[in-house]
Amino acid sequence: MNAEELNAGLSDVREAHRFDEGALQAWLRENVPEAQGPLTVRQFKGGQSNPTFRLDVPGRSFVMRRKPPGVTVPGAHAVDREARVIGALGKQGFPVPRIYGLCTDDAVIGSWFYVMECVEGRVFWNSRFETVAAEERVAYFDAMNATLAQLHNFDPLALGLDDFGKKGNYFERQIARWSRQYLSDEAAGRDPNMDRLIEWLPANIPAGDESRIVHGDYRADNMVFHPTEPRVAAVLDWELSTLGHPLADFVNHLMMYRLPPTILSGLRGADFAALKLMPEEEYIAAYCRRTGREGIGHIGFYRAFALFRLAAIYHGIKARALRGTAASAHAEELAAQYPLLAQLGWSEAEAV
Repeated sequence: MNAEELNAGLSDVREAHRFDEGALQAWLRENVPEAQGPLTVRQFKGGQSNPTFRLDVPGRSFVMRRKPPGVTVPGAHAVDREARVIGALGKQGFPVPRIYGLCTDDAVIGSWFYVMECVEGRVFWNSRFETVAAEERVAYFDAMNATLAQLHNFDPLALGLDDFGKKGNYFERQIARWSRQYLSDEAAGRDPNMDRLIEWLPANIPAGDESRIVHGDYRADNMVFHPTEPRVAAVLDWELSTLGHPLADFVNHLMMYRLPPTILSGLRGADFAALKLMPEEEYIAAYCRRTGREGIGHIGFYRAFALFRLAAIYHGIKARALRGTAASAHAEELAAQYPLLAQLGWSEAEAV
């Protein structure tokens, strides 16, 4: 089953994520004047962490993201942080949906949530952009590249986000965070390559540090493109955003070139010339040009870190699937990929 079959489209609200729709409608009446009238709620099939819903009222549509019900990992599913960063970036003209309201009262629907604009456009679930003309694909890659460079060129202080995360020692903190999460979720099992990476990564962190707003999960299917143009209309899914090293964010995005098609529709093994896709080295050069870099040193470490982090995320998906709280109906299929991600991560580490 491919990424589009797993994630595209809408369904009835799944049993594990049901809530009092009348209570939500009452909250909308008081807090979102634009969302009035009879309410229809459907759930997006995608989304591995925070369940996401389409809210339809006469003549208008909105999107709601909520913290999942039940026991959650401390510090995760912070929908208030998502709403904050989206709101701040929107004021600077960065392509994000408009935020209409945030609710931090569990009594309304059982967990915190926010409501945002439903941006209409195209979502590409396949990194090959197979549904656009071949000669236009480079322009779509370039649009993704330019949008991420724009994000990394923002000064967090100027955005009012200077306190959006801790500063300094980003890799030490991230490695420790994902290691703790992986080790604490015993139900999802252990993997020898993950255990090796937990030891290797802290000992091989490159010198130097930078602090910018990082998205944390920047990829083609987490953005909406203009209906007809190779232009990003909205970047979505800011749950993992924080202050961090921009190269961690960029190389995490760059993993589309290294992942197999079975994981996030990766490009590994693709015929770039035949598909008219932008090669990895050109993509790196474009980002460096836009962010004033001469190149990216220690890229093997960044790749190993990105794959370790993604493996830890998939390990968490497996744990939520076992607990019955996973946001996606296909969580078990995705969770089965985490050993391969760990293996790829250790291969990158060994090659350094």
